[in-house]
Amino acid sequence: MAHRFGNAADNGLRQPRYPTDMTDAEWAAVRPLLPVPGWMRGRGGRPEAYCHRAVLDAIRYLVDNGIKWRAMPADFPPWDRVYAFFRRWRDHGLVKEFHDRLRRQVREKVGRDAEPTAGVIDSQSVKADAVVGADSRGFDGGKLVNGRKRHVVVDTLGLLLGVMVTAADVGDRAAARVLLEQVADAHHRLALVWADGGYTGNLIEYCFTFLAVVLAIVKRSDDMRGFVVLPKRWIVKRLFAWLMRTRRLARDYERRTTSAEAMVYWSMTLLMTRRLARSRPQQA
Repeated sequence: MAHRFGNAADNGLRQPRYPTDMTDAEWAAVRPLLPVPGWMRGRGGRPEAYCHRAVLDAIRYLVDNGIKWRAMPADFPPWDRVYAFFRRWRDHGLVKEFHDRLRRQVREKVGRDAEPTAGVIDSQSVKADAVVGADSRGFDGGKLVNGRKRHVVVDTLGLLLGVMVTAADVGDRAAARVLLEQVADAHHRLALVWADGGYTGNLIEYCFTFLAVVLAIVKRSDDMRGFVVLPKRWIVKRLFAWLMRTRRLARDYERRTTSAEAMVYWSMTLLMTRRLARSRPQQA
């Protein structure tokens, strides 16, 4: 069998040919971290029609190259089957589960604890495509962007802890209250989060009182001129740079904000699988 979760008898392994295809080293790191399908846990259903490796490669290709679903190359499984897989993993939180397992592995590989104690929060406004409805888009007057805003929390390695996509006119403090509550609930050891001056006000007291998290504001000095790298804030800026290298995230093309969040998680899985593959010992 090409994969324990797929029907390899009917659909064998495809030959890797694109830069986004997982190498054997990546697949060896990824395979044990995949969520177990419901049919293997006695919850009904049937095995996947296609090998998970082929489906994952198809989603990675779409995210990295920014193609339309219907433009999926013919050597991948049919686009509607790949989209059904993407939608199922999105709706059941499986992509986040998979992403979080990868993040824990990456942290342990570099000698860190699996769960972080500190993080950084920030937001990024991106233009929205015409398919994005008026109910989930807005105008960010500060950045002069008509679209959506990605609110993220990262650890001190720049790895994603949580993401929430909103209309671009949603304030950072309002979104941060919801996002930090989700992140603090998922990461109980989190005790310190750095932020910029846009997160001042009642949010600091709220985080300390209700979330047991210290929100430390890193401000830019009034006498600074030009570009200056600010402590800790550069970490989350680097994550935004990573995301913008995947063309599907250069602007927001998703009809649903949940799909936009899922695309961010998929983008980060590319980064982390490559890191894990580099850290695996080479076989003789």
